[in-house]
Parts: sequence; C-alpha cells; structure tokens
Amino acid sequence: MSVAVLSPSNAAGSRLEPLRVMVVDDSAVIRGLISRWIDAEPDLTVAASVRTGLDAVNQVQRVDPDVVVLDIEMPDMDGISALPLLLGKKRDLVIIMASTLTRRNAEISLKALSLGASDYIPKPESTREMSAADTFKRDLVEKIRHLGARLRRPAAEPTLAPAQPAHAPVARAAAIASPRTEHSKLTTRPFGITQPRVLLVGSSTGGPQALMTLVASIGPVINQVPVLITQHMPPTFTTILAEHLARASGRPAHEAVDGEAVKAGRIYLAPGGRHMRVARSAAGPVIALDDGPQINFCKPAVDPLFSSAVEFWQAGILAVVLTGMGSDGSRGGKTIVEAGGSVIAQDEATSVVWGMPGAVAHAGVCAAILPLDQIGPKVVRIFSGVRG
Repeated sequence: MSVAVLSPSNAAGSRLEPLRVMVVDDSAVIRGLISRWIDAEPDLTVAASVRTGLDAVNQVQRVDPDVVVLDIEMPDMDGISALPLLLGKKRDLVIIMASTLTRRNAEISLKALSLGASDYIPKPESTREMSAADTFKRDLVEKIRHLGARLRRPAAEPTLAPAQPAHAPVARAAAIASPRTEHSKLTTRPFGITQPRVLLVGSSTGGPQALMTLVASIGPVINQVPVLITQHMPPTFTTILAEHLARASGRPAHEAVDGEAVKAGRIYLAPGGRHMRVARSAAGPVIALDDGPQINFCKPAVDPLFSSAVEFWQAGILAVVLTGMGSDGSRGGKTIVEAGGSVIAQDEATSVVWGMPGAVAHAGVCAAILPLDQIGPKVVRIFSGVRG
C-alpha cells in the first residue's frame, strides 16, 4: 500500500480553506504530477495520494477529502468498484473519474456518472504525453475547482422573488428552489411567436445524465423536428453517448456526419473533437463539421451550432442550455433571440455546474429558467403550440 496523507482541517471554517483533493492512481508518476498541479493552486490542496481504489476506500473517512480524482484501471480495486463504496462513506463527495481514451473506459465513465460520479476526464495515453498536456492540466484543475465550489457555499434561507410578468413564472420557481443565486435579479422574456422547427441543445459538465432525462421526455418533439446536440466531450465518448441517447429516447441518434441532411425524427450529436454547424444546401439544411481551433476552450463548442442554425431556421429555433462549466452557448443564445427564437436554461438547483445556463440566464436571453425535470414537458408544450 502506498499512501500519503495530510490531516483534515477541523471546524466550521473549513469551507473557506482550500478544497481538499484525494488523488487515486496506480502510477506513482501520474499521482506525483497531478498532486503538484493541485498544490500549485492557492485554493486547492492534496489531502491524500493513494495507489488503489481499496486504499481510497480505507482512507476516505480519515482523510475527509472534498474531491477525489479516481483512476478507473487499478490493481486490488478498480475505480468503478470503489465509486459506490466511497459515496457510501461520504455522500457529498465529488468524484471525478479519470481514464485513458478507449471505448471500454468511455463506457465505464458514463456508467460511473449514473452511479453518482460528478464528472469524468480523459487522461493522456502515456506519462510523457501527460507531462506535456496543458489542456488536461487546465481541464482537471477547473473541474476540481468548479465541482468543489458548491461545498464552499454557505447555506442560506431561500427567499421569494418579487412579482414578475406572467410569462416568467419559472424564474420565480428557480428563485425558490435554489438559494445559491439571487434569481430575483434575473429577467426573462416572452417566448418567440414563430413556431419552432428545430430543437438545439448545449451541455457540458453534468450533461450526459441531463441529456438522458431530456431526450426520454421529448419523444413527440423528436418525431416532429430534428434535434441537434453539442455536448462538450472527447472522441470515443461521443460515440458511446449517442448510443445511450438512442436507447433513452427510443429514436435514432448518432454522431453527426459532415454533409448529411438534417431531418425530423433524428438526434444529431456533435462528434468529439469537431465543431458542428448547420449549412444550407439546395435540398435543405445539412451538417457541416470542421476541425478548427477551440471556441470557448471547447471543441465541439455550442456557440457555432447555435449561431449557424439561425442562418437557416431564423426565428424557428428553440434552444436549451443545460448544466456545464463556462459560458459557451451565451453568445449563440443571444443570436437566436435576436432572430426571434427562444432559449430555455436549466436552473441552478438542478445543475451540476451553473456556468453555461447561468451565463444565458444572466444575459437576459432566456424565456424560461427551469428545473431539469420540467424542461422536457415544457419543450413538448411549446412544439404543440402552447406559449408562455
């Protein structure tokens, strides 16, 4: 057994102290590298560095970490076996699954999300690639910071928002549901008057599970119009996610292919590592994929999908922005609204991270801010002709 431990801090003031991170990986080199990255951040600290899932389970209550970076493939006890045991010992533990980019590991990572993991991150294939992987370092640190941030928020009593226009009851509901943000300061706008002809969805951290919930509840909409989704995700992972979306929705879902026609009755998912846009052809809208630079530090990014869709559908767009870090989708959401379309954001209380939906909500472009389980029914009503 290999374990390094720092004593947990006591007290009530711990939420103001650096987030405590446990690093679990059978490679001493990778553990050391990740630990150095974490300790270099003033708001993070390594609480423990252990070799196996069994070590992590045995140490978690004594070490009391806020966040665990959990490798999938390890001796004695792998990550997917350790996951439920860790959560059983500390319910609010944030667990980020880490794995190399294989189909098997992508499947396991998505399964881990359904078992309670907060997020996943693909690791570079080798220690040499790892040491040079600036993107991996940045993404890992940001995931730890943002997912752990909810542990730092002091509890507050929810307050009722002031009266709002009749078209925005959901903003009031969000204010009551989540004490974390002063939703009374958020404003909503009326839904567009044009009947939507396409549904666009953008998501990131927490997105896979949110997408499953959404597509399972919008079958009638998928039958009527095309559904285009951009989820921040690497290659291989999007292949697996598309298969899961097909099962959850009972409708055809696949990674989009460059040049294919966009048709009702299908779900198109942006493939990992490529931006998905909509282009015009003589026969109608088609998928346009490109391998350009990252946008909003992401590829695929949501903004290219949202903005390009306006060129074809104009006011006939309904867009949904689900849980995720950052602000991707905000600029494209503004473009949609300026063209006469509408945007719905997931509320803070049901978001794993209220970055992307929070950005569109604060930009004032949302027609509704809703808990996840209310978004699907609302979308169905809108496509059936019900407004407000």
